[in-house]
Amino acid sequence: MTTSTHKQLEVLTDDHTPQKWCVLLREEVFKKFMSQGSPLVHKVFGSGSFFSPLLFGKFFDPSDAFPLWEFESDILLSSLRSSGQSAIDWSQTDQDYVLKAELPGEGKNSVQVYAENGKVLEISGQWKQQQPKTNSARDWRCGHWWESGYVRRLELPQDADWRKIEAYVTNDQILEIKIHKINNPLDSDNNQNTTA
Repeated sequence: MTTSTHKQLEVLTDDHTPQKWCVLLREEVFKKFMSQGSPLVHKVFGSGSFFSPLLFGKFFDPSDAFPLWEFESDILLSSLRSSGQSAIDWSQTDQDYVLKAELPGEGKNSVQVYAENGKVLEISGQWKQQQPKTNSARDWRCGHWWESGYVRRLELPQDADWRKIEAYVTNDQILEIKIHKINNPLDSDNNQNTTA
C-alpha cells in the first residue's frame, strides 16, 4: 500500500538576491543545451513540462513573467493534451486561482515559491546541485540557471491577493498553488454603509 505525503510550502516574500534571473535563456542556447542533455534534462525542460520554454507552443523564457491566467488552459495546452504530454493545469473559481503542475526530478524536491512585490509568482528549484568552482559560493539563479535549476515566473492577476497564497507538494511530485482573490468590492461597500 502506497502512502501519499502532502506538505505545505512556505510562500516567501523577501528575496533580495541581486542579479537573479539576469542571464536570459535564448532559444539557440536552449536548443544546444537540450541536444546535449541527459534524460533528466529532458524531463525538466522537455515537452509538457511546466518549466519548458516551449510549453506554450513557441519559445518563451520561463524567467520572464508570463500572464498565465489571461489564457484558458484547454486552449493554450490543446496540442500537448491531445498527445497526452501535459502535466500542468490551471483554473479559477470565484474565490481562487489554482495551478497544478508536475515537478521535475525524483526524490526530495527543492521547489521554492515566491511572491515578488505583489505582482509576480515565482516557482523555482534545483534539479542538479552546483559544483562549487571557487570558495565564493554564488547563487545558482544569477548565472546560467538552467544548467542546475528551473524556474517559471507568472504575472499575478490584478485581483489576486499575493498575501494569501498557499502552496502544497504531494509526494514530492505534484505542486498545487492556490492564490486567493481579493474580496468582492461589494463587501467594502457594505462596511461603508454601516458607518454612515
